[in-house]
Amino acid sequence: MTRAPNARRPLDRDRVVSAAAQISDAEGLDKLTLTRVAGMLGVRQPALYRHVDGYDDLLRSLSLLGRVILARRLADAAVGLSGDDAVAAVGRAWRQMVRDHPGIYAATDRYPCAGDAELEAAVEKVLAVLGQVLRDYDLGETDRVHAARTLRSAFHGFSHLESGDGHPLPHDPEDTFGHLVELLCAGIHRLSPSAAVSAGGVG
Repeated sequence: MTRAPNARRPLDRDRVVSAAAQISDAEGLDKLTLTRVAGMLGVRQPALYRHVDGYDDLLRSLSLLGRVILARRLADAAVGLSGDDAVAAVGRAWRQMVRDHPGIYAATDRYPCAGDAELEAAVEKVLAVLGQVLRDYDLGETDRVHAARTLRSAFHGFSHLESGDGHPLPHDPEDTFGHLVELLCAGIHRLSPSAAVSAGGVG
């Protein structure tokens, strides 16, 4: 029998995760419950267990979704850019992702990725994008890895503080972010072999 065009889409895992994402982003991750998700979807809570294995499984899915969205945003932001401009662009994209999806992003801190192959791969994807951003710097492979991890730590920390109003007034977060990027880029340049040779020749 052909389903009517306006018939409601059957419940599946994607719909459950999408509803959880909407609640988390709109009201905060702490407001997310299975009861709220069921209510949004117009089903009874037991129906959710055909698609997710409880709250922790839902949180894990949001954590994975957050990293997938982040990697895509960073890659898109860096297109056509290189060097310091690319670093600044991915930093801005990171901040914007957190603004657009505060609940989903918060889930990336709530569910541990260690030992979870899929989540670890999602983290590595983010780092791989950052590594590509660094490709135009004169860095060895080890330094590039460390620099990518440093960018991740810096942008995550800044965005986390910003989302929780953790940057005290009267300092302008935009100005502070500009200084952060400047410091990061100066440090990356300092890692290059040519910079080391130049510094060694002074005196």
